[in-house]
Amino acid sequence: MKLKRSAYQKLLNWKKSDIRKPLLIRGARQVGKTSLVRMFSKEFTNYAELNLEKSSDRKYFETDDTHKLINGIFLKNDIIDDGKPVLIFIDEIQACPAAIKQLRFIYEQRPDIYVIAAGSLLEFALKKIPHFPVGRIQYLYLFPMNFSEFLFARGNKALSEAYHSVPVPEYAHDTLLAEFHEYAMIGGMPEIVAVYLQKKNLTLLKELFSGLWQSYTDDVEKYASNNTQRQVIRHAIDTAPYEHGRIKFEKFGKSNYRSREMGEAFRALDMARIIRLIYPTNDTEPPLHRNFNKRPRLQFLDIGLLINALNMHYELINITDLNNVAKGRIIEQLLTQEIISIYQKESYTPCFWVREKTNSSAEVDLVYQYKDMILPVEMKSGKQGRLRSLHQFIELSPHPYAIRLYSGEFNIEKAKTPSGKDYMLMNLPYYLAGKLPEYVAYFIHQFR
Repeated sequence: MKLKRSAYQKLLNWKKSDIRKPLLIRGARQVGKTSLVRMFSKEFTNYAELNLEKSSDRKYFETDDTHKLINGIFLKNDIIDDGKPVLIFIDEIQACPAAIKQLRFIYEQRPDIYVIAAGSLLEFALKKIPHFPVGRIQYLYLFPMNFSEFLFARGNKALSEAYHSVPVPEYAHDTLLAEFHEYAMIGGMPEIVAVYLQKKNLTLLKELFSGLWQSYTDDVEKYASNNTQRQVIRHAIDTAPYEHGRIKFEKFGKSNYRSREMGEAFRALDMARIIRLIYPTNDTEPPLHRNFNKRPRLQFLDIGLLINALNMHYELINITDLNNVAKGRIIEQLLTQEIISIYQKESYTPCFWVREKTNSSAEVDLVYQYKDMILPVEMKSGKQGRLRSLHQFIELSPHPYAIRLYSGEFNIEKAKTPSGKDYMLMNLPYYLAGKLPEYVAYFIHQFR
């Protein structure tokens, strides 16, 4: 089953651009990079695909002669160099650092050729390249399928149109919320989504989830620099699903590992984009400074993988508010995943806000920058009185705008902090987290 991705339009725009450069697609394993490019290849008269984990394909990059390289690829793929559009796809490019450097020369000497490269461990490979062709390459970041892509794959065009309307129509709320709960149970890994949409059977997915998670664990040797680090990373992968909230590296997962060892392990997993480290900030206005000396939170690549690791699929059936599951952990992970998926052209890591003072500590789930403002984003249902940390942020903020993601319907209301400061609160249904930029623009435009 072929799944259309929102990134496909980004590829079409890249193809039409007058300032097109070689495109490097970055993302974790199994998020659909290769499938996306193969689908896109139908837009071209000629297509050549190389996988640099194969020695037979790596050999083309043993030469520094770009014309010899291109001629060899054309010959293998029976392509005549007659001016018709050619797309060359270099998959698993991290396996050959020389190929990454060669992208620069292909761009300079054959700008007429369309080149896309992809790799799942690129961050590790890029660190080893002393003269990386900065400025001569464009980037596209690919993530698991988000809720918008899931809706499109479901084939309900009317519901997709309602989802993309700003503001969302009231009549669509219950249906969208139900679909979002279903999406939460399976997550966005393309293979999982495809099987689920075909079979509609959660039981069949468990083996697939386990296989995916095992593949990440088996990749551990590619992340580690020595045997000790391999053991530490394996421990991190095995125990991370059971840790909630802000973590300590020291003795993580009831181990005897030191802070330095666990920190290195998690930073490796972060580079592989399997488990991200989300750090706090103390700022209420730009620029945002992440405090790397403070305890971070963990963000998993995909909510489906996390739920499977916790064996919680059936707990989510018939749940009316995801905030009530696992003390809010599931909804926090899912909504953060949705927001991360928005950023396809830049490397983006969200952060949360903390105030750590005696008798006045506070923590806001996320902060979102819009132009010259930092907006607090809380992820919880219930009455305004539960928004204590958000109120502390608003008291310190130079603007009066705040956002709550919750299970209710979309609305904007006037509110007041306990000390009497007036502010505007946008209540956004969970399923609209992936539309945050559009709704923030709508919100501020209405009241600024």
